Amino acid sequence: MRHRKKGRKLGLDKAHRKSLLNSLIESLIFHEEIVTTQAKAKEAARLAERLITLAKNDSVHHRRFALKVIRDRKTASKLFEVIAPRYREHKGGYTQITRLRKREGDNALMCKVKLV
Repeated sequence: MRHRKKGRKLGLDKAHRKSLLNSLIESLIFHEEIVTTQAKAKEAARLAERLITLAKNDSVHHRRFALKVIRDRKTASKLFEVIAPRYREHKGGYTQITRLRKREGDNALMCKVKLV
């Protein structure tokens, strides 16, 4: 039973899943929108929301925590200096998931995740 278990496994082991989600979040913050499958989009949006909320309070501790997920320092500085101040007055809901189409190869639902 998976009672009280958060997150999706996405058919990957833990290290691969963590690496995939970290790169998706990094791309989302850098480009401010990405296109991926629905399950990956929901997970990436959930984790990106947590990072943006964390970045609203700019401290050394929060920067180090964000750098665990975002390996690129330029992207991390964009998160703290550009994106977080934009949402200073918002309580949440920083991302939007839009359904696009079915992918041709495996008929997976593709979605666009963007920062609102």
